[in-house]
Amino acid sequence: MSEQEQPDIIYTITDEAPALATSSFLPIVKYFLTAAGVTVSTRDISLAGRIIAKFPDSLTREQKQPDALFELGELVKRPTANIIKLPNISASIPQLKAAISELQEKGYDIPDYPEAPSNEAQRDIQARYKKILGSAVNPVLRDGNSDRRPPAAVKEFARKHPHKMGEWRSDSKTHVTHMDDGDFFSNERSVTISGLSVGNARIEFFSEDNQLTVLKDNLTLQEGEIVDATFMSRKDLRKFLAEQIEDAKEKGVLFSLHLKATMMKVSDPIIFGQAVEVFFADVFDKHVAVFEELGVNPNNGLSDVYARIQNLPEAQREEIEDDIQACIDTQADLYMVNSDKGITNLHVPSNVIIDASMPPIIRDGGKAWGPDGKAHDVKAVIPDSSYAVIYDETIKFCKENGAFDPATMGSVANVGLMAGKAEEYGSHDQTFKVSEDGVIRVADAEGVTLHEHSIEKGDVWRMCRVKDEPVRNWVELAVKRVRITGSPAVFWLDRERAHDAQLIDKVNRFLENLVPNGDLDIKIMSPVDAIRYTLQRVKDGRDTISVTGNVLRDYLTDLFPILELNTSAKMLSIVGLLNGGGLFETGAGGSAPKHVQQFLEEGHLRWDSLGEFAAIAASLQHLSVARKNVKAGIVAKALDQATAKLLGNNQSPSSKVGELDNRGSQFYLTLYWAQALAEQEEDLELQEYFCPLAKALVSGEGQIIKELNDMQGKKVDLGGYYHPDPEKVAGATRPSAAFNAAFK
Repeated sequence: MSEQEQPDIIYTITDEAPALATSSFLPIVKYFLTAAGVTVSTRDISLAGRIIAKFPDSLTREQKQPDALFELGELVKRPTANIIKLPNISASIPQLKAAISELQEKGYDIPDYPEAPSNEAQRDIQARYKKILGSAVNPVLRDGNSDRRPPAAVKEFARKHPHKMGEWRSDSKTHVTHMDDGDFFSNERSVTISGLSVGNARIEFFSEDNQLTVLKDNLTLQEGEIVDATFMSRKDLRKFLAEQIEDAKEKGVLFSLHLKATMMKVSDPIIFGQAVEVFFADVFDKHVAVFEELGVNPNNGLSDVYARIQNLPEAQREEIEDDIQACIDTQADLYMVNSDKGITNLHVPSNVIIDASMPPIIRDGGKAWGPDGKAHDVKAVIPDSSYAVIYDETIKFCKENGAFDPATMGSVANVGLMAGKAEEYGSHDQTFKVSEDGVIRVADAEGVTLHEHSIEKGDVWRMCRVKDEPVRNWVELAVKRVRITGSPAVFWLDRERAHDAQLIDKVNRFLENLVPNGDLDIKIMSPVDAIRYTLQRVKDGRDTISVTGNVLRDYLTDLFPILELNTSAKMLSIVGLLNGGGLFETGAGGSAPKHVQQFLEEGHLRWDSLGEFAAIAASLQHLSVARKNVKAGIVAKALDQATAKLLGNNQSPSSKVGELDNRGSQFYLTLYWAQALAEQEEDLELQEYFCPLAKALVSGEGQIIKELNDMQGKKVDLGGYYHPDPEKVAGATRPSAAFNAAFK
């Protein structure tokens, strides 16, 4: 796509609830933006779309799709880039397999995912699929650092309409536990590259008999780049997990595991699998031969065991199921993802997402759902100690001070380091499960050892990198936000951690140049001190800017918004691309599969598109400056006014069938947007264009809402989950004839 062919704004088509909401709203967006002379195009980066793009070999011409993610990866390097990015599925292996199966059923000739490839062809297939797994989208698109904060209108609404918070008791047994040794934190080594180390490095493995295997070659290291290496000990991890399971039983609390098995797509599924094996050790020990024959993979969770034993003789299957149940009955109660359906915390790795699971526990007074369908105190197990401490300190703070009050609490914005794939921990081809005892080392261009670890079979070793320019840009963005807001900023960096020590040196050097007089309130604190400082400010109603690395960016932009706003989907999320373009993300939340389940069963979509509204407005504001398009700025201003009015009238989607859902909320946003443009006097041409629409929507309000509400309470057929039928989706998400007619 040449720059001449490039549309003003590219809208991503993604998955699940966000995709359903976009299906109904995007035609409206195009109508409004056309009036401002703004062109809009779409790119499909859904899980199904990415699979199709990677396997065109045997597809028909009609089935083939371009590799939209690759195309956008090139586009974000242009100063003209302007992309609105909806949440997408960061696929675990079970999700990937489900999507593959659905596509195959629809006639797509694509291969199965080979978990244990036995030849070159299967290794090639697995390699292609691995580029789709986990956080495959974000590192490609986020060619800049992150600026996330709650929009002013959203914060004001939360204060006027505070959500319910659970009661915290000082005698709550809920707590966080982590490893004290043998984890990534304790084993980390870090160095800043300079001099002769610049150039091609490689990762080498030496077996105990000194046989060399090159794990990764041609790693181009740059001047000033930070390079880390570390590992998690399998032996220490399993010992820790066994102790925590026993301790949870003794304390009478739920055992819950919290990881990031999507973003950390190599390391955390392995850690998850170890937890499954340890909790169900009696089952795996007793049935080891059968499980090996069936290809059971504990990394895919307990659900994989149940799925693979279904075709065994009935007596054998029932024996295994009874043994599983015996483990559940005799050990600590498990935190339940869905107690009604018997889905435990150890069923599927994509259900154990720390940034989605820990904040609700804290919001709800330290309670989580148990097997009996009731809320209980919980042991939150976060094996690696690097960031477990932030949740531990938050829980301690709530025990001492009680629940936060959304009506008075301050806000926490975030400036996140992620440009240049910064700090992609455990998610890429520099992360390895160790196959035998030996030594792994990182050797620079001169063959000099940068890092070296003695490791054992089953350990998880990883290397991580952060380039110099992204760090500089990160510090500049933090300084900019402090100057604009007047709020203090805190860099969450721990001098006792190897990686952070290297970063602190850089941050101090850049701050000396950017703030030579030291006249801005900018601090550097360890995560423990930073969370204590920030929580007190939040409780006192004061705003703070957290300046963090990539993982903490992900964790904090769910933790604080869920406490403040009851959701992270309403955050304004802007990535200022390094070359001058903009990536505008619709909130910090995921793709809400439970919302889709409710929509399919009850015809009610409770997904809130507020993050999408905020992203569109920010995108248009950027465009108005970059392209000197005054009309785009006016349309953006009107959209912000409409969003504020929507919130003021409390017309966000309800979770209950029969009440306003996403479609009704979008209608009112559209009405207010049209009214704002019809009433403004900055551009009479826009005023004339939108007056008829505003009048039509006002006069048709009753009929439109009736038509939208009449569709609720019924099952919905989308013709697929990962690759639904576009016509069926359009019919389900835009069911009001009166509303649709207003745009003709």
